[in-house]
Amino acid sequence: MALTVQEMMAAANAAVERIDGKKAQELVAQGALLLDVRDALELENAGRAQGSHHISRGMLEFRADDATQFHDPELRKDRVIVIHCASGGRAALAGKLLKDMGYQTVYNVGGLSDWQASGGAMVEPADPGM
Repeated sequence: MALTVQEMMAAANAAVERIDGKKAQELVAQGALLLDVRDALELENAGRAQGSHHISRGMLEFRADDATQFHDPELRKDRVIVIHCASGGRAALAGKLLKDMGYQTVYNVGGLSDWQASGGAMVEPADPGM
């Protein structure tokens, strides 16, 4: 049976707990990985959360699987992972994917603006004129 985006989002939101920016900051301070799954151009244009680790949503499966040559050692199945994107949708889908791959503790903080609104530190985009 074919799935709709609406059904995939409902499943992702049911599987991955949504937390607020303050809780995300607490978890990161305790060693959680803050994972940014936006595209590179979004980081370039909007900046990024300070201390975040970037893996685009399109490469996540390859970077998360320790059996591939593309595995990212920052991704460990026993490490708490807090994911964000631009608005929360890709973060939810990415979180469900990681849980399906055996990652134990995964949260969705939503979008970069949710991180910022809670006082999360930012690294501003580079000035293109520089």
